[in-house]
Amino acid sequence: MTGSGTPPPSRPPPGSPPPGSEDEILDTAQRWLAEGRRLALATVVETWGSSPRPAGSMMLVGDGVNMLGSVSGGCIEGAVVEEAKAVIEERKPKVLQYGVTDAMAWEVGLTCGGTVRLYLEPLG
Repeated sequence: MTGSGTPPPSRPPPGSPPPGSEDEILDTAQRWLAEGRRLALATVVETWGSSPRPAGSMMLVGDGVNMLGSVSGGCIEGAVVEEAKAVIEERKPKVLQYGVTDAMAWEVGLTCGGTVRLYLEPLG
C-alpha cells in the first residue's frame, strides 16, 4: 500500500514497450483500469513556438501517487497532476493551456518560450 491507501500498480510484464512510450502509457492505463483504479490522461494537442514535447505526447496520472509519461519534459507536470486530481474526482475533461505570457507558466516552470495546450480526460 502507498501512503494514500492505494495499492501500488502491478509491474509491467517482460517484453513490454519502452518506458514512457505511447504504447507503455496505454498498456499501463489498461492494466491500472483493470485493477479498478481511476485515472486521467493528459495529451498535448497543440504547441506554439518552443515546446519541450511534441503534440501527441501523453502523461497518465493515477488516483494514488503514480504517473507515467511527460507532457513538457518536467516543466508543468506538477501543475498537470494537480489538475488531473480534479478531473478524476469531477469526471469532466478539460483543456489546459500554459505559455510564457501566462503568469501561471512561469510559476510552474514553462520558461522555454512556447505555449502548450493539453486535453485532460478522466479514464475509468
